[in-house]
Amino acid sequence: MRLNAFAPAKINLFLHVGAADAQSGLHPVSSLMVFADLGDRVGIEASDAPEFVLDGPMSEGLSDCDPADNLVIRARDLLLAHIRRPTPPFRLLLTKLLPTAAGLGGGSSDAGAALRMVRDGLGLAIGDDTLEALSARLGSDGPACFRARPVLATGRGEVLSAAPRLPVLHAVLVNPGVACPTGPVYRAFDDHAGQAGADMPPMPDSFESADEMAAWLAFQRNDLEAPAITVCPDIAEVLETLRAEPQTQLARLSGSGATCFALCSGDYEAQGLAERLGLMRPDWWVRRCRLGGPWAD
Repeated sequence: MRLNAFAPAKINLFLHVGAADAQSGLHPVSSLMVFADLGDRVGIEASDAPEFVLDGPMSEGLSDCDPADNLVIRARDLLLAHIRRPTPPFRLLLTKLLPTAAGLGGGSSDAGAALRMVRDGLGLAIGDDTLEALSARLGSDGPACFRARPVLATGRGEVLSAAPRLPVLHAVLVNPGVACPTGPVYRAFDDHAGQAGADMPPMPDSFESADEMAAWLAFQRNDLEAPAITVCPDIAEVLETLRAEPQTQLARLSGSGATCFALCSGDYEAQGLAERLGLMRPDWWVRRCRLGGPWAD
């Protein structure tokens, strides 16, 4: 028996952030989250003993971490604790294809896939609503990444509502090859003057084209972009490069970084941009993708 699931990358098309709550220290946000047709892979298979296997081209970013801290293992243990069962003899597999600490929600998406894999692999009669509630205990992005479809997020990112109808967006993702931890970025945000607040902008019920979507997004922002650049200056070079390319309609940081995205008017333009960036900067992680979701496994 082996089951596999796709754990897609998360992109914040905009991310508005408010000042930290005086008591909890947490920041209110509003964001339009979409998902890419690229991501990690999570699997489960029969084994003689509980085991966790990590592989993939980006697994080195997690090589120094305690496996018990990996969100795939934490998701497994959280679900088993919920049903009050010991860890059965099965193997969890994570093929890491996304950069780590990259603003792509990779860990949260991996956790969401793991919750489904453990439920299905053990034949548990547990609904998605319960799994989504568990995912919220693993991080603010957990519920959105569990759904893996376009959503509007408020609160700390865990309060979700339906997104407008969106066209498929052709995009290029670029990471400069450096980790950008969330904690230091938020601390830099707290020290940054001119905080704009976690406002949810008015928006239409649907966007009819990529051009319309990019034009509307140009009036929004990622409030973590400037703080993230102070933590990871390489982000500025990525954004400057993307914004100078003719295929780019809009370039912005995703989440707390360091991955940036460029929206293009079509697949042909995205392919051309990705190929050019790959030649210009072979040291960068560059991927062409489609944004929206959900994507077929």
